[in-house]
Amino acid sequence: QLQLVESGGGLVQPGGSLRLSCAASGFSLDEYTIGWFRQAPGKEREGVSCISRTDSRSGYADSVKGRFTISRDTAKNTVYLQMNSLNPEDTAVYYCATRTGRTVSLSRTAYNYWGQGTQVTVSS
Repeated sequence: QLQLVESGGGLVQPGGSLRLSCAASGFSLDEYTIGWFRQAPGKEREGVSCISRTDSRSGYADSVKGRFTISRDTAKNTVYLQMNSLNPEDTAVYYCATRTGRTVSLSRTAYNYWGQGTQVTVSS
């Protein structure tokens, strides 16, 4: 059974950090470009970061550049999103998704398989 599972979300104070995980079962994440997206209440789902399947080139939304870092662990078949200096505007449900294309993209329409999401809440 193919499965993509996000974890690592939670409640954190402003300025804090979280590391999200996107783990796959039934297939290898190395064969896909992986994207992280988020959706806040009442807002469109937006691309946050992505990492290509070929050369691990990465991309970031302007709103998270310098604060978020995406990475792969091939042995664990997992992609991570390290999030630092979090602020209340980062509050959202975070999703990971896969696409077969080689290039990095933050467009949600470029991705065709999605996890169920993990909630991140930044609040004091």
